[in-house]
Amino acid sequence: MIAVRVARPVIALLSGLLFGIGLFVSGMSNPAKVQAFLDVFGAWDPSLGLVMAAALGVVVVEFHGARAIDRSFVGEPFHWPEPQPVDFPLLVGSVVFGVGWGIAGLCPGAALVGLGLGQLPAAVFVTAMLLGIALVGQMTDDRGQ
Repeated sequence: MIAVRVARPVIALLSGLLFGIGLFVSGMSNPAKVQAFLDVFGAWDPSLGLVMAAALGVVVVEFHGARAIDRSFVGEPFHWPEPQPVDFPLLVGSVVFGVGWGIAGLCPGAALVGLGLGQLPAAVFVTAMLLGIALVGQMTDDRGQ
C-alpha cells in the first residue's frame, strides 16, 4: 500500500513531464507554429496536424487496451465516464477554447510548458485560465450544478 501511495505521484509527475516534453519537441508549445497551422489561407504549416494525427493514433490504441483491464499500473481502478449528450455549455466551451487557441496560439498544456520555460505570454495565459476556471466554478456553484 505504501508503494502505491509513493508510486502514484511519481508516475503522475513522470507522465506530466513526458507530456510536456512531447509538446515542446513537437512544436505544439510554440504559439507561432500553432497559429501557422491554423492559418489555412496564408502560410499554412500542416506539421501540427501530423503531430495530432500521430497522437490520436497512439491514444486510440491505448484506450482500447485500457478498456480490456480494470486497474491502472499502480493498482487503481479505472473509472470510465458515461457518455453525455452534446449540450450548450459544451458547445460554448469548445468555441471559447478554439477561439482562444487561435488568438493566443496556446492551449492549457502548452501554456504550462511555456510557464515552465519562463515565457511571459504563457504566464498571462495561465493566470487568465485559472481566473476563468474559478469564475466558472463560482457560476456553477451558484446555480447548484
